[in-house]
Amino acid sequence: MVSLVVLAGLSYGGYEWYLGRNQESTDNAYVQGNVIQITPQIGGTVTAILADDTDFVKAGQPLVKLDAADAKMTLDLAEANLAQAVRQVRNLYANNTTLEAQITVRDSDIGKAQNEIDRLRDDLARRQSLIGIGAVSAEEISHVQAQISQAQNGLASAKAASLAARNQLLSARTLTDNTQVQNHPSVVAAAAKVREAFLTLHRATLPAPVDGYIAKRTVQLGQRIAPGTPLMSVVALGAPWVDANFKEVQLRTIRIGQSATLTADVYGKKVEYQGTVVGMGAGTGAAFSLLPAQNATGNWIKVVQRVPVRIALDPAQVSAHPLRIGLSMEVTVDVKSQDGKSLAEGGQAASAVQTEVYELLDGQATAEIQRVIANNMGGGKAAPVPAGKS
Repeated sequence: MVSLVVLAGLSYGGYEWYLGRNQESTDNAYVQGNVIQITPQIGGTVTAILADDTDFVKAGQPLVKLDAADAKMTLDLAEANLAQAVRQVRNLYANNTTLEAQITVRDSDIGKAQNEIDRLRDDLARRQSLIGIGAVSAEEISHVQAQISQAQNGLASAKAASLAARNQLLSARTLTDNTQVQNHPSVVAAAAKVREAFLTLHRATLPAPVDGYIAKRTVQLGQRIAPGTPLMSVVALGAPWVDANFKEVQLRTIRIGQSATLTADVYGKKVEYQGTVVGMGAGTGAAFSLLPAQNATGNWIKVVQRVPVRIALDPAQVSAHPLRIGLSMEVTVDVKSQDGKSLAEGGQAASAVQTEVYELLDGQATAEIQRVIANNMGGGKAAPVPAGKS
């Protein structure tokens, strides 16, 4: 009997020596994931709730609708103002063309007046050569001189009119220089109002930013909500991770990049997940708690602290055996390799989670602005309006 106990002790000791010393384990581990709150960007009254707890939703799928009557009226007014601005700017360019034509007419009047003066001067010279022989009276000479004086006054008036027309054109061009109708400041300002009103109207419908499951729905039909009010959450279960809270003494050998084996209480030991250590917390759980310990007061008892270690899971295994936020896990990290670092270096190449739902809405606003401008160009084609600009 004693020999059996000794043999069992030696076996356990051998296990610890050959295997146990290359592993760190904990059962203080839980599944985590992205829990995305759905909050409105505008206030309003809830008119429809299109998803409930446990429902699966796709990115872009409407979740909640608000009363949009006021926003629709604001958009109609903004589009009318944009249409008016386009037509007014077109009128500015048309006035420039009219003023250019007026300058051509004034220049023509100057030429006519100068020709009339030259003709009268020739006539005066001929008459003055005949006055010595009595063929022309002094009265006729005086009459021609009066005509020349009148023609000179007409030339001065034509030059003044031409100068006034040029100054008027110069003044008008200050409102149109280096611009087209589509990028004229007045049109840009009106288009910005259309974009604002368009976004406000369409923000009355709250979409799902990502694929996921609805949780924590608190919104009710008819509820008057303010911007930023939490309505529900979308839990993205496609890429969860595990936060394993290891004791500080276990961190001596844990490194980023080490492999891990995990089991979930929900499936038991028959399902094993393979994971990889991808990061360690910048502080202990106690340091970031709501009421951190004040160890400098009163009697003090040392408590071993724990630091969260993030472990990424194999997506294929998660797809085959789905996990849920908060489930308990047991984690064993293979610490044999010590090549990795204990702290991550550099930033991520791409965002951990992102959505294009809201960018699509901005593109729709740009298309609406182009439509309004094109409809008021008098048959002309509107130039493209860059996204985010007008």
